[in-house]
Amino acid sequence: MIDVGAKKDTKRIARAQAYVKLNAEIVRLILADKIPKGNVLEDARIAGILAAKNTAGLIPLCHNLPLNFVGVEFKVDVAGVLVNTEARCTGKTGVEMEALVAASVAALTIYDMCKMFAQNLEISEVFLLEKSGGKSGHYRRK
Repeated sequence: MIDVGAKKDTKRIARAQAYVKLNAEIVRLILADKIPKGNVLEDARIAGILAAKNTAGLIPLCHNLPLNFVGVEFKVDVAGVLVNTEARCTGKTGVEMEALVAASVAALTIYDMCKMFAQNLEISEVFLLEKSGGKSGHYRRK
């Protein structure tokens, strides 16, 4: 791990996304809360939050961060679900990995809960949207 002990605590924010490509019938079932495993979006929200909180246990060289907030939101369209996440903390290193892990695991949860209806589901467009805090400053994906 990198030694961040000499760095100053700053407010850190990171936002990430992932997209789960489904089909119109699966989207209809999600919106009608008719997926047999349960409420897909609420289960994915909780999975994403838990994943962010456990990022240091999943990514070997990540620092364990005192998260102040993790948010997971969804935009559902006819072809799938866009997962948007945000992680915040005040600390010595950024929360990009927490936001990315939250988006990835939320997307994987949607995939898992819907895979019984189709084998051609896809997870794509997993990337950092924005980050702020720290000496590298503000970044926003174009």
